[in-house]
Amino acid sequence: MRKFNWKAAIAGALAGLVNGLFGAGGGMVLVPLMERNKLLKPREIFASAIAVMLPISAVSFLIYYLRGSVDFTAALPYLLGGAAGGLLGGLLYRKIPTKLLHRALGLFILWGGIRCFL
Repeated sequence: MRKFNWKAAIAGALAGLVNGLFGAGGGMVLVPLMERNKLLKPREIFASAIAVMLPISAVSFLIYYLRGSVDFTAALPYLLGGAAGGLLGGLLYRKIPTKLLHRALGLFILWGGIRCFL
C-alpha cells in the first residue's frame, strides 16, 4: 500500500479552489503540479488531470446550482459544443505529440493570464 501523498492532496485542493473561485482553470493548475510529482508519464498526467477535474467540477457545479447561479438555457450550447470538443480531443489525444500538448497548454495559460490583465 502506498503512503498517503499530502503534496498531491494539496495540489488537488488548490485545483479545486481555483476551479471553484473562477469556474475553470483547475486543470491548468493541476497539470504542472502533477508534473512535479514525476510519478506519471506526460500523457498519463493530462488524462489523470481530466479524471480529477470531473468530480471537482461536479462539486463546483453543485455549489453554484444550489446558490441559484446556473442558467441552463445559456449554458446548453456551450455544454453541447464542449461535449463534442471533448470527444474530438479524446480521439486526437494519442495522435498529438506530448511536447505540442505542453506548448498548447502553456499558450492557453498565457492567453488566459493576459486576458485577465487586459
